[in-house]
Amino acid sequence: MTEAHDNAIRKFQKELATGTMALVLLAVLAQAVEPLYGYQIAKRLEAGGGALGGKLSALYPVLRNLAEAGLLDSHVEPSVAGPPRRYYRITGPGREVLAHWRQIWSATRDAVDAVLAEHN
Repeated sequence: MTEAHDNAIRKFQKELATGTMALVLLAVLAQAVEPLYGYQIAKRLEAGGGALGGKLSALYPVLRNLAEAGLLDSHVEPSVAGPPRRYYRITGPGREVLAHWRQIWSATRDAVDAVLAEHN
């Protein structure tokens, strides 16, 4: 494979991960019993298959945007093992948006799968 092909694959993977990160973060936090901090969220993403795992720093801008939109609550707690940690919890509006995003994701996934199956 050429370097140009490798670059195209990496670019596609990055764009796909970026586009789905907000959906996945809301889903992870909707499943959590307690609020989670960034590292815990990253570990859950890695455990889910690794494709969405990656740089921990990439999570924080998305988490901040979701919090600013009112889809997450956050608070800071001191940590005995290092700097204070910001914990995130999904809000009621966040659960409503997640339900809509799940429907959109399913419809998009089904449409893409149908097109890919036709050209197989």
